[in-house]
Amino acid sequence: MQSKATTVSQYLNELDPNRRDAISTVRDVILTNLPKGFVESMNWGMIAYEVPLETFPDTYNKQPLMYAALASQKNYMSVYMSGVYSDEHQLKKLKAAFSEMGIKPNMGKSCIRFMDVNKIPLDTIGELISEISVKDYIDNYNRCRK
Repeated sequence: MQSKATTVSQYLNELDPNRRDAISTVRDVILTNLPKGFVESMNWGMIAYEVPLETFPDTYNKQPLMYAALASQKNYMSVYMSGVYSDEHQLKKLKAAFSEMGIKPNMGKSCIRFMDVNKIPLDTIGELISEISVKDYIDNYNRCRK
C-alpha cells in the first residue's frame, strides 16, 4: 500500500491510531540516531531517510539514495534498512538482537516486517542506523555499483 501523502504528518495522520503509534515509535528511534546529512522525506509512498540529491546527485534512478524507510503495508508494518542489506556485520547484529529477544525475525533483504513494535529490537535498530555516515553510505553505494 503506497501512500499518496506528501508530508510525514499527512502520512501519520492517515494511519489508524495503533499503527500511527507503532510507526511513530520507530520513527523516533530513527530520528534520534540518524547521522547528520541524511534527511527525512516522503518518497516511494513511505517515510524515507535519504541522502539528498544536493549531496549526491549521481544515482542510477535520479532519486535520492534511500538509507532507511518506514511503511505501513496492508498486512504489516516495515522498517527498511539499506545498511543491513549491504553490510554482513549489521545483518548479524540485527539477527543476534532478535535471537536475544527470543523472536524469529520476519525479514526480507532489507526490510523488517512487524505487527507489534514491542517485537522488534528498537535499541539495535537505532544503533545500526547510527553506524553509517553519509560519506560511508555513498562510498558503499559507489563500490556496489561498480
